[in-house]
Amino acid sequence: MSAAAKTGRQAIRLANQVVNTVVWIVVLLLLVFGFYAIWDSKQVHSAADAARYAVYKPSAENEGLSFQELQTINADVFAWLTVYGTHIDYPVVQGENNMKYINTDAKGKYSLSGAIFLDYNSNPDFSDFNSILYGHHMAKQTMFGEIGQFSDKSYFNARKYGALYYGGQEHGLVFFAFVHADAYNGSVFQTKISGREAQQAYLDMLMRIALHTREDVPVTVEDRIVLLSTCSANSTNGRDILIGKITGEIYSDPFETEKTDKPNIPVIDELSNLWTQAPIGCRIILAALPFLLILLALVLTYTKKKKRSLKRRAATPKKGDEQR
Repeated sequence: MSAAAKTGRQAIRLANQVVNTVVWIVVLLLLVFGFYAIWDSKQVHSAADAARYAVYKPSAENEGLSFQELQTINADVFAWLTVYGTHIDYPVVQGENNMKYINTDAKGKYSLSGAIFLDYNSNPDFSDFNSILYGHHMAKQTMFGEIGQFSDKSYFNARKYGALYYGGQEHGLVFFAFVHADAYNGSVFQTKISGREAQQAYLDMLMRIALHTREDVPVTVEDRIVLLSTCSANSTNGRDILIGKITGEIYSDPFETEKTDKPNIPVIDELSNLWTQAPIGCRIILAALPFLLILLALVLTYTKKKKRSLKRRAATPKKGDEQR
């Protein structure tokens, strides 16, 4: 066999090895990014889990000391919202604008899940006729992800009450309407409505466009109402809004016996915070590292086998050589 033919065969073998290696790398990288996307999504939802904040929830037993501790961590925390029969059980914050807490959690740290926040134009003592609370629509029953379920009449009927803690006292919430509106509907998302006539017109408008209402819950301009707003899964610019009124009566939670407490693990919580704050590049590298090590091991093993095979071929005499 001529030297040119041998060189050509070696080039073909090398090209095959390169192609095989590239294919393996592409396949494993696709797997890495797939697993990373799933894992990262899980981390985001874990960071939004209400159980992370349970230790700070104000109660009669600790006289709000844990809540005060959360306020020490982040001075923007001023209230606590609970919707009975859901996982909505979060601290409430208010920033200097409505963008701050889109990607910042209640502890003031970066988080894609954000926080439940009051419109920056509203008074934090809920003295306005209407106050608007915003939260992300998230899967796995986190943040305001369950608000959209109130579009179901039976779900709405079964969940009438909640609680709102602010100003050092707990207040009751009675939910009387569910509205689906466009995000750019200024008539719905207006604050600081003053004057009895304007307030009555606003209330009438909400009741007119509501998908569900409660006839047994009277609401007047003397009441203070709260709108819980989140993105809708049913339309691009849609917003699902659960509306309740603040009362002096505190209601018991009829779903309390069905809840199961999750253990609070500070170390895991801090690791979760570190992960969510890490740059996206670092997270991808860390997630990909185990797979890259596996890939390296496979390539080394494949290369060794190829070398052994080539050595065995070189050591085995060809038929033509034996005859000569």
